[in-house]
Amino acid sequence: MGLFSALSRSLLSSSTTPSRLSLFNPSKLILSSSLCSAKSHHRNLSDAPNYPVGGAPSFMRGTVFWGPPNSPLTIEDFHMPCPKAGELLIKTKACGVCHSDLHVIKGEIPFASPCVVGHEITGEVVDHGAHTDPGIVKRYPIGAHVVGAFIMPCGSCSFCVKGQDDLCEAFFAYNRAKGTLYDGETRLFLRGSGKPVFMYSMGGLAEYCVVPAHALSVLPNSLPYVESAILGCAVFTAYGAMRHAAELRAGEAIAVIGVGGVGSSCLQIARAFGAAEIIAIDIQDEKLHKAKLVGATHTINAAKEDVIDKIKGITGGMGVDVAVEALGNPRTFVQCTQCVRDGGKAVMIGLAASTAIGEVDINRLVRRQVKIIGSYGARARQDLPKIIKLAEMGIFDLRAAVSRKCKLEEAGEAYDDLNKGSIIGRAIVEIM
Repeated sequence: MGLFSALSRSLLSSSTTPSRLSLFNPSKLILSSSLCSAKSHHRNLSDAPNYPVGGAPSFMRGTVFWGPPNSPLTIEDFHMPCPKAGELLIKTKACGVCHSDLHVIKGEIPFASPCVVGHEITGEVVDHGAHTDPGIVKRYPIGAHVVGAFIMPCGSCSFCVKGQDDLCEAFFAYNRAKGTLYDGETRLFLRGSGKPVFMYSMGGLAEYCVVPAHALSVLPNSLPYVESAILGCAVFTAYGAMRHAAELRAGEAIAVIGVGGVGSSCLQIARAFGAAEIIAIDIQDEKLHKAKLVGATHTINAAKEDVIDKIKGITGGMGVDVAVEALGNPRTFVQCTQCVRDGGKAVMIGLAASTAIGEVDINRLVRRQVKIIGSYGARARQDLPKIIKLAEMGIFDLRAAVSRKCKLEEAGEAYDDLNKGSIIGRAIVEIM
């Protein structure tokens, strides 16, 4: 069994002992079932809402990554998260399985631990934090279905006030650097010990999560509740790359290197923007076959063909107007810069290990005006409603993008398969 497969499909049997239950076999599920009272923790609960709220229980389950690289995920009991001003409590319906989480699990990207990963969700509004603006309460009433973007803008920093939500200072300074929300505190606490657990974005691999309102958008009833989770990261990342970094125009040629969940979303967005040639590049024929179904006009198996020569042949010797690197690999970083035409744009969206370095031909960069642009995602307040509209109009095919669904107990196995490269599109964890 793989390193991330500790979330066993076998649930533990009940016990009369009100303490932590565990199995000695590390490949099996570990489950917290402490009956300790919330009042026994170190944190002050005097300002917490009087849960249960809206029929919610007083505690929930969530997956925890404990910190040592490649350690198994476990399912633990948490106190119900408490939203603060400008935040919403969401009953999580579904959460996507993303390579960014995998980088954290493998220790390739430093992040606070223990933590709950998962950062592209759909869910139902259960509660609003005290003193939340009435306009937000009206926009997201109790019971509303929503999509959550993984970049959660604060709305008030120097970038957010200019509309650059994707560069939000608070998101990177607090969430990505410390695993908290923007008051410097997590919303997740273990039920038994009261120990704080950090949040990768909203910590979506849990039955409930707290999300800043600026990261949310209403999900229309016409869209599938589960599959729409990918709108918050896979599609959100692709849209940001095409709209803001590449500024892709109708009639241009584009190559996408790596056509997994995010890369294949780039193909659909490129098609929606009117690209003339859409070239999918990967080393798996199964992924390339699916790429043709979602918008690729040409495919290249990089394990069998010379990518640069093939692209030059497709584009009349010029190279593509835009190339997108969706893997975070130093070799494909170089390849991305080499396959664009003079004056073209090489857009990097794949995260890499924190020690990875990309090389570039400096003279060509300077002489031929090749542009290398990083892109992390889209802008939640402006772009997420537009992304949802693309799906609602059928321009982006959500069901074609999702290749697998699993239960919360199977999340570890899904990350294990993602690590092996055996998930063709996007996997979704169905939670509630």
